Formats: sequence, C-alpha cells, structure tokens
Amino acid sequence: MGGALQRYRAIAYVVGVVLILLVVVGMPLKYIWDEPAVVETVGPAHGFLYMIYLVAVFDLARRTRWGMRRMLLVMLAGTIPFVSFYAERVVTRWAREPAPVTA
Repeated sequence: MGGALQRYRAIAYVVGVVLILLVVVGMPLKYIWDEPAVVETVGPAHGFLYMIYLVAVFDLARRTRWGMRRMLLVMLAGTIPFVSFYAERVVTRWAREPAPVTA
C-alpha cells in the first residue's frame, strides 16, 4: 500500500500544479489576450496526467478498501484547482489510519 500511496501523492501534486497553470495562466491568456498557446499545450497534458491520476486513485482505493463514494470524491478532487493539494493531505491521513477491526 505504501507504493500506491506514494504514486498517488506524486501524481496528485503534478496534476494540481498543471491544473493551476492551465486555469490561472492559460485561460486568462486565451480569453483575455487571445493567446491560446498555453491552453493548447497544457490542456492535453493535464488530460493525460488526469487519466494517470484516476488510475492511481483507483489503485489506492482498491488497496485500502475504500467505498465507491470516497473513491469518486478523491477522483473529482483532480478537477478543481487547489483542491488536489488538500485532498492529497486528507487521503494520506486516510491511507495511514489503521483499518477498522471487524468481528
């Protein structure tokens, strides 16, 4: 599970940075100054990296036996700027918590 958590943490950070770059730099350049180069370059990169993020979340969720709702919420965190950084901290805490004992 440690490897899955490390992979998730790394890709969550990368996806978060690329998404911020796309939204904070690329979108204003495209829609205010009619300069779409950043969006045309970073947009597809974010899409590809987000697919890797989804696989990493699925892998971590499977190994930690999360429910569907938790997994989907973490997957959605990669689509909202700045949220992936918060989600990464919360997910790390969840993954490191001891599993509940069932009788």
